[in-house]
Amino acid sequence: MSRFKNVINFFKSLKFRLILFLILFGIVPGIVLKVGIVKTYEDRSVSIRTSEILSQAKILANQIVSNDYLNHPNSTIINAELDQLSNIYDGRVMVIDNSFHIIKDTYDLDTNKTIISEEVIESYYGQEIKKYDAENRYIELTVPLVRNMEQTGNTEILGVMLVSVSTDSSHLNMEYLARNAYVLQLICAVAAVFLAVILSIQLVKPFHKMSKSIDEIKTGYGDDALAVDDYTETIEICKKFNEMLGRMKVLDDSRQEFVSNVSHELKTPLTSMKVLADSLNSMEDAPIELYKEFMGDIGNEIDRETKIINDLLSLVKMDKSAADLNVTNMNINELLEQILKRLNPIAEKQNVELVLESFRPVSADVDEVKITLAFTNLIENAIKYNKPGGWVHVTLNADHQYFYLKVEDSGIGIPEDSLEHIYERFYRVDKSHSREIGGTGLGLAITRNAVLMHRGAIKVFSTEGEGTIFNVRIPLNYIA
Repeated sequence: MSRFKNVINFFKSLKFRLILFLILFGIVPGIVLKVGIVKTYEDRSVSIRTSEILSQAKILANQIVSNDYLNHPNSTIINAELDQLSNIYDGRVMVIDNSFHIIKDTYDLDTNKTIISEEVIESYYGQEIKKYDAENRYIELTVPLVRNMEQTGNTEILGVMLVSVSTDSSHLNMEYLARNAYVLQLICAVAAVFLAVILSIQLVKPFHKMSKSIDEIKTGYGDDALAVDDYTETIEICKKFNEMLGRMKVLDDSRQEFVSNVSHELKTPLTSMKVLADSLNSMEDAPIELYKEFMGDIGNEIDRETKIINDLLSLVKMDKSAADLNVTNMNINELLEQILKRLNPIAEKQNVELVLESFRPVSADVDEVKITLAFTNLIENAIKYNKPGGWVHVTLNADHQYFYLKVEDSGIGIPEDSLEHIYERFYRVDKSHSREIGGTGLGLAITRNAVLMHRGAIKVFSTEGEGTIFNVRIPLNYIA
């Protein structure tokens, strides 16, 4: 079974296809060339022989007419020349009068017999007939015997001379040529197969080198990059592979950093709770007020731990494919009103003015849970990272294709060098302030993932100390 699979793989391989192509490229032109040479030689040989015989036949035809051979067929000179023509060209010559009687046959087979054929009849109308029979290998010519009438200027057909010539000698030459061509073709075929195998091995070698290098990279014993520069194609493949490898390394580093951050974020509240618990255990007669204070702090740490875990679960869900979206048509105006209603107590506590402005009714295909979480994170961050007496303006607008959410605040702003990092998991602009207000560093990562899952886009503009603007664009109609 394994051997059969190897055979199948070989036939599907680039090496086999190259071998096949090179063999065909080497053999087929040889076959075509051989056939072409033999055919060309045959046509050329027949053409030359026909021209020679026709020229001699015309000369002899003029002599037959001038010597009145049709009425005096015993002319020694003419008979000798007829026999000579027959012998030279290994053929047969017949002289036929206007009554279709054969008055001379160089083979002495049909003398005084009658012959009626299409070629002879056409020659009586003054036509020269040339015919080549490749199957029986002979050339047949019919030449009219014409006498010019000096008194009237007309011509008179006295008879016909029929010449049949064998082409055996030409065929012998063609057979010899064909045999040599076959030998040459065989040599070329063997050379083509040999060269095809050698060339295919050389042409495929860079790809084997690439495969070996990839195996070495995979096992960790090779270089960190793929470099095979034999062909332009291999250079391009190596470039794309190295780019993919770079992205995978970045992803792996990101995952390691994520695990490290998760461990740190979860460990910190646990450490705090252990310190508080140890402190309580070390006090023998601690007052009840201190117990209450420490238990309250432990409860806060538990709440913080719970929030981190919930945000992590939300982020994991966001990382799944968009097929997990539960898309329904929602009234975005009402959705935002509900979000602001829930967040208004936080805004009042922070002494922040929270305003919603809608320019038109908006309905869109969204996942209510995920889009609510995204918008809540944006607006809640705008409230929490604001100044006392500040404001948050939430604006909703739409066109024929998208709806637009703008969350603008008068808060502390984001430093310019931090803007490109704010969507990273556990990234905090001001870590101390974030911990004070209970931030986990996951909110904007969750928001961005939710927006992207809806085929949307999010942009941020911020000036440190003045405020921040988040612009969100989401299609009205979701297309998977």
